[in-house]
Amino acid sequence: MRGAYFAILSQALAAAFVILLIGNPTGTGGSTGLSGFRGFFGFALADPANRMVLFFTAAGVLLLMLVAVRQLMVSRYGELLVACRDAEERVRFLGYDPANVKTVAFAVAALMASVAGALFVPIVGIVSPNDVGIVPSIGMLIGVAIGGRTTLFGPAIGAVAVAWAGSTLSEQFPSGWTYAQGLLFMLVIAFLPGGLASLGGLVRRLRTGGARRTPAAPPVPAATGGN
Repeated sequence: MRGAYFAILSQALAAAFVILLIGNPTGTGGSTGLSGFRGFFGFALADPANRMVLFFTAAGVLLLMLVAVRQLMVSRYGELLVACRDAEERVRFLGYDPANVKTVAFAVAALMASVAGALFVPIVGIVSPNDVGIVPSIGMLIGVAIGGRTTLFGPAIGAVAVAWAGSTLSEQFPSGWTYAQGLLFMLVIAFLPGGLASLGGLVRRLRTGGARRTPAAPPVPAATGGN
């Protein structure tokens, strides 16, 4: 499956997984989830120093993931992935199976998401079905769109920005944050398709266009003298 059907199927599976977690509370806590995490690899989470180390560990893992993705982008597999995005039929004509390329990308993304979830739970201290499903998936998509889906660092910046805004603005505007999030997503898609990562190129194009439209000053004739 591909295109919109793949996205719909992914969201449907996430929603079904939430129902499974709520319907089988044994071991997962049901609708309340799991909480009361006191340690992480033998280190007490109540210690502020250990929590700071955990924050730096999460940041370091993020950088390692970005480096790994960068290596994938510049490899032959990265070229195949871009080719499947832009011209899937041509890739198939050249003898490659786009389904295998996409499956590897999906598996790598799932592996990275699992590592992120393993670090998210001890930092936050709770995990529940509210952290799984359609709403968190849409939040991740909004972060990618805001940051810039065709760039490397754009999705990371967008995810951090959306998470920060969600944790700060949702406390002040609990009923309006969801609408603001959707409005921000529509504005970015409509007026800045490349996300925040494309702001630099947009500013450069505007400056270049303004410089081209500015007429050059006429040359000043040299002063001549005679007897």
